[in-house]
Amino acid sequence: MSSSAQSSIKSKKETAGKEAAPSGVPGLRSLVAGGVGGICAVIVGHPFDLIKVRLQTADKGRYTGAVDALKKTVAREGLARGLYAGVSAPLVGVTPMFAVSFWGYDVGQRFVRRFSAVPNNGFTLGQYAAAGFFSAIPMTVITAPFERVKVLLQIQGQRQLQAGEKPRYAGGLDVVRQLYREGGIRSVYRGSAATLARDGPGSAAYFATYEYVKRRLTPARTGDGQDAPLNWLAVCAAGGAAGVAMWTAVFPIDTVKSRLQSADGTPSIRGVVREVYARGGYKAFFPGFGPAMLRAVPANAVTL
Repeated sequence: MSSSAQSSIKSKKETAGKEAAPSGVPGLRSLVAGGVGGICAVIVGHPFDLIKVRLQTADKGRYTGAVDALKKTVAREGLARGLYAGVSAPLVGVTPMFAVSFWGYDVGQRFVRRFSAVPNNGFTLGQYAAAGFFSAIPMTVITAPFERVKVLLQIQGQRQLQAGEKPRYAGGLDVVRQLYREGGIRSVYRGSAATLARDGPGSAAYFATYEYVKRRLTPARTGDGQDAPLNWLAVCAAGGAAGVAMWTAVFPIDTVKSRLQSADGTPSIRGVVREVYARGGYKAFFPGFGPAMLRAVPANAVTL
């Protein structure tokens, strides 16, 4: 699951195991607020994500590191156009992702309640993780094609065009049209298994870590027996820690997904794994790890 969608359903998670979420106008208000928060997360986090993806997919030796990738991107394509290449896909997808996240997380909570005992004070960390993992399953239906489009638009600027030559893709819809023409719906959804392999454990790590840090930072109970509210910095710390935990747990899978979705032909997951390992062993699965870590805190903070 994308960090913007995860951040957007934190408020939903706060009441897990205690009471049902409100419906009607309050639910719609939460949906709109979450969508706006997700858009803010995309705007703040996309430049970091672009550098990450370019480092993951570039030929060996193209960049010496994140700073070099940033300098070359800005020099070749400009500041806004370069760092926000491919941003249309996540901007369009973030609201439906949020809606499906709401639904998937609700279903995950119901499964947890059905197959395990929920303590009176709410879900355990393991139960939060289980519900979070389940939320990634329906999310993949939306996330995978948007990720495929985003990655292709993010990397096409790396290629030096000849005089008069135009970029391969004119935009997100053009990417979808060309992919469908080349390989049908299967081509559009390439990388779905890798996306689920990333987002399932990633969401589990995210929600469990967020809840753990939030509990540790929650002030002592007030006189009426209720937990005192967290201050803004504490919530940001919990969200940032959750984002770091998520990326640390699944970053090698994300590298495989990025290369799988950006490769020509019909690559397989096994083939991509072998190719990446041959480039530099286990270390080759972590290019762009720094930008991903730097993105975690601000991308989560703006959704709170």
